[in-house]
Amino acid sequence: MNDRGREVLATVRHVEKSYDGGRIAVLRDVSLTVRAGEMVALWGASGSGKSTLLHLLGGLDVPDRGELQVCGLDPRRETDCLRLRRRELGFVFQLHNLIADLTVEENLRVPALAIGTPTTATAARVRALAERVGIAHRLGHRVQDISGGERQRTAICRALMNAPRLLLADEPTGSLDEATGEAVFGLLRELAARDGIAVVLATHERRFAEACDRIVRVRDGQLQEITA
Repeated sequence: MNDRGREVLATVRHVEKSYDGGRIAVLRDVSLTVRAGEMVALWGASGSGKSTLLHLLGGLDVPDRGELQVCGLDPRRETDCLRLRRRELGFVFQLHNLIADLTVEENLRVPALAIGTPTTATAARVRALAERVGIAHRLGHRVQDISGGERQRTAICRALMNAPRLLLADEPTGSLDEATGEAVFGLLRELAARDGIAVVLATHERRFAEACDRIVRVRDGQLQEITA
């Protein structure tokens, strides 16, 4: 199926965002469309506005002006934002944001608890995801006792627990060694290609950007698509 036949999952139109009373402009009149099953790289240096755009898409922040629609919902609205976070979106951060004192399995169960998924269904989903990413043997280990790569794989599983349609990944390989980073990126690439999940990846590493379906360069708060 070509891009025109794919469902549009995220639309950003003429969005602007600034801080400190407008004195620090972070995003300037940016527009972006993301379709199901594609992997889009937001590529740029630190401070260019990549993370801010992800936060707006995920309802972690609100724009000063412009329009946003994500999975048919408006992340600026509280009720829509809640549904987005619980049902439609998954987040993967650079520093995984897992609960260190909980086991891998307990961390994976958290999103399912938030929406009241039955225990038996949750257990099956945890096992299936853990096996898929190669951490099933770590389910009983606390997060603080597993490696950086295993933590990031756990974070990806947690983001997928409620079967989201859109995955937002903010420098997910930034704190990993080269080989582990390659493995984590490959997993994200597989999700987009095989499962039809849209992935928006913020990265400063060109090698990962070039392996995505599209590269959107973020520089000085503006977007420039440099691949189609």
